[in-house]
Amino acid sequence: MLRKTKIIKNFFIGLSTASLFACSATQTNAPPAASDGLALVPNTKFQEVYRAPNAELSGYTEIGLAPCKVAFKKNWLRDQNSSRMDLSNRVTQKDVDRIKDSLSSACDEKFRAALLEDPAYTVVDAFEEGEHVLVLHPSIVNLDINAPDTRSAGINRTYTTSSGEMTLKLELEDATTGATIARAIDKRRGMDTNRLQWSSSVSNSAEANRTLSRWAKILREGLDEARGQ
Repeated sequence: MLRKTKIIKNFFIGLSTASLFACSATQTNAPPAASDGLALVPNTKFQEVYRAPNAELSGYTEIGLAPCKVAFKKNWLRDQNSSRMDLSNRVTQKDVDRIKDSLSSACDEKFRAALLEDPAYTVVDAFEEGEHVLVLHPSIVNLDINAPDTRSAGINRTYTTSSGEMTLKLELEDATTGATIARAIDKRRGMDTNRLQWSSSVSNSAEANRTLSRWAKILREGLDEARGQ
């Protein structure tokens, strides 16, 4: 148990080239803070990482994984349909809900699999009032799919150079108090081929899974480096 506690204490060391909770030695000015008082940490593998002052993770022995929330870019549905003259090929709210559910499930699957890789960490599902539980709250925001597959009748092909982009917002929260301990933000754009290619639900899903796997890998690397401390 002592070893497990030590691992959880160093949970996010691997996200940074030095330490998530340590400033760069060459940093002369104080890093900017988030609106809720979290301080920006430099030199991390995620594009942005913030942490609470004097954050301490040594008391957490279990990890809770909250369901992944998904939100499209503002006005995405309206913008998609503004260029679709064929009414049978318009994106509907049903399409939006289907995409969100599918991406949420894939996010949960990738993150849970990363946490449970051998040697596995203790992942719990009931963590609302868990005294020793560190809860991960993953969210995908500003989802922008360039050519969603509406699954309409007939052949409707759309060609793009990139599938789109999405941003991960991952928060670490104390299960008992609900206080946010740290936050990671990372924006990723689909691979740009510089040439037109047919975009479909298959290609979009493949690109999304590559991005989710990358995020899960960074998370797991943090755990592995913590184990080696």
